[in-house]
Amino acid sequence: MKYVIVIPDGCADEPIEALGGKTPLQAASVPAMDAIASRGIVALSNNTPAHFPAGSEVANLCLFGYDPNQYFTGRAPLEAAAGGITLGPHDFAVRCNLVTIQDQIMVDFTADHISTDESRQLLEAAGAALLGDDGGHFEFVPGVSYRNLLIYRGDPNSPAPFSSETRSSAPHDLTDLSVVDDFPRGPGSDILVRLMNGSADVFANHPVNLARVASGRRPATNVWLWGLGGAPSMPTFQERFGVRGVMITAVDLLRGIAALAGWPRIEVEGATGYLDTDYAAKGAAAIKALDEFDLVCVHIEAPDEASHEGRHEAKIEALEQIDRHIVGPLAESLAAHGQHRILITPDHPTFCRTKKHTHGLVPLAMAGNGIEPDAQSTYDESAGKSSGQTFEKGWDLMDAFICR
Repeated sequence: MKYVIVIPDGCADEPIEALGGKTPLQAASVPAMDAIASRGIVALSNNTPAHFPAGSEVANLCLFGYDPNQYFTGRAPLEAAAGGITLGPHDFAVRCNLVTIQDQIMVDFTADHISTDESRQLLEAAGAALLGDDGGHFEFVPGVSYRNLLIYRGDPNSPAPFSSETRSSAPHDLTDLSVVDDFPRGPGSDILVRLMNGSADVFANHPVNLARVASGRRPATNVWLWGLGGAPSMPTFQERFGVRGVMITAVDLLRGIAALAGWPRIEVEGATGYLDTDYAAKGAAAIKALDEFDLVCVHIEAPDEASHEGRHEAKIEALEQIDRHIVGPLAESLAAHGQHRILITPDHPTFCRTKKHTHGLVPLAMAGNGIEPDAQSTYDESAGKSSGQTFEKGWDLMDAFICR
């Protein structure tokens, strides 16, 4: 049996007046996704339990069959795994965005999609200026673009400054909002706030920012620290489901979950994690991977990025590109591999209106051998609701998808 999972990140939305009361998924032309709905089932899944953040970290763990009540420790540890960073029992990882804050408003949680090299230079300066007095416990670790990490290496002879009670806010949920009341709170928050405020002084006149402003781009005004947690421990996907998988993504969070699940990763040239990603290259890589792996997962960040920017037309375009260059070719290729199943599902809803992730049900379409078709013929939020089938615990979906 061959399996394919396609994750159009954040594609679930609410009806939009400018679209005549349709959601972007309803307004988009997605014949390949609709065809899967027609020959299989459409349902709803709750991947963001109310007592967890409505973010990709929890939602994707649920989607892959991992109960977050048992396995979730924080977002940053998942991303640390993507970089091959091993956390010890006394260590913590902290997500570190480079952001643009003006007059206490989160203007841009990506710092105008700052480049990886620019980000590295700014973090080197911040590390030199701000981490000297912490006894070597802290280290900024550059990632990709605005997505980076702060690593704390603990001492077994003294308690860590952070705990599971330390609270922080995701910057992408603060777009166009005041950040005054959203700085970290709880154990160790004084350290995080000091670093966040101190970075503003380091970055203010840094050559990278001066050059960005001169060229008409937004500066990176601060680091924003959030999503911290200790070392996660989880069984591999193959141990749980008996299936050997592989991940195709341009986002470190998904790379990290894949690493912890025991999946290798395929890095695709031109995959950017943004709206300009090379959809066709990702589709081609997935088709090739079917020859070697039991399960191929393709994650596409573009719909989520469009939502964060409040651009429903860009979200529609991303969905149509995913349908044309990824879902369609993959569905066609699967037929040559004999028995198979395919699953199309986002991780969580992201509303264009609010520009942020939200709790709520997401629609899924699942088809293939052994799946009895239902009455639905389109893949969208309304069809999912009409189906009457809901996975209230999102982590139960994978048990239904994998035929054992």
